[in-house]
Amino acid sequence: MKRREFLKLSAAVVAGTGLPLRAQAADLKEIRVGYQKTGVLVVARQRAILEKKFADRNIAIRWIEFTSGPPLMEAMGNGNVDFGAVGDTPPIFAQAANANVVYVAGSRITNGQGILVPERSEIKAVADLKGRRVGFAKGTSAHNVVVAALEGVGLTYADITPVYLSPPDAGPAFANGGIEAWAIWDPYFAIGQKRQNGRILVNAYEVAKTNSFYLANRDFVSAHARETREVIDGLSEAARWAEDHRDDVARTLAAVTGVPLDVQTLAANRATFTIGPVTEEIVATQQGVADRFHRLGLIPKPIVVRDIVWRSTQT
Repeated sequence: MKRREFLKLSAAVVAGTGLPLRAQAADLKEIRVGYQKTGVLVVARQRAILEKKFADRNIAIRWIEFTSGPPLMEAMGNGNVDFGAVGDTPPIFAQAANANVVYVAGSRITNGQGILVPERSEIKAVADLKGRRVGFAKGTSAHNVVVAALEGVGLTYADITPVYLSPPDAGPAFANGGIEAWAIWDPYFAIGQKRQNGRILVNAYEVAKTNSFYLANRDFVSAHARETREVIDGLSEAARWAEDHRDDVARTLAAVTGVPLDVQTLAANRATFTIGPVTEEIVATQQGVADRFHRLGLIPKPIVVRDIVWRSTQT
């Protein structure tokens, strides 16, 4: 698949630059939500759940699309996005860089991400990645999957050649042999399987506990605790609907993202939608991820995940 063709499936607007910083006034007029091409936020957008929730107060919802978590975290830390969802690794890099963000909710990932290799590849096990070119976006959940998978078979990060690529760039590189393995999440994971003859080498759940997170700009939460709770409530409503309507979810994802229905059907059928608080177990798991990245020298200092967890009872 050529890059131009792949971009038709996966191109996204990497937004968040050049937007005015929010004035922290009590009179909230707009909530800016950063989202990617999958998950509860897409469902909520298509069903206008947040728009309906805030309509009586004339609070608009602006949706801003990103290709991956790191640029979303950067925009949120800079005050250009109020709320968004990412995998487990972007918040760790953001916290290490002193970004102005907090965790507000979490979700356990049970499927939908892992490492792909070409169908006819000689790579049959994770141990076979030694000396290979492995593509993934730096600072994303895929980065963590790679590191955890290598550790699980006694390899180190130095045993592979990491190739840092955004999903739209990694897809063509994978299809054309520029990388020998690709760590990625849905819907790109499903695109790799359905359109690029990818074979699952390992699923993320086979190598580590993985979570996704809902985060918000700290100043936004401080000024608008009530609205933050209401956003989470609205997304929880979308999540409950999604769990019971996966065919509809697939159609919704396809309509919003432009990713073909068969690809989004595969992604929707294996997705986890449930949203809940950031529990002690989730914090412990996330701290383990943070410690792993610090041990490898991939973040410049140790961090304490608990320090940026917001509780819904806070005002």
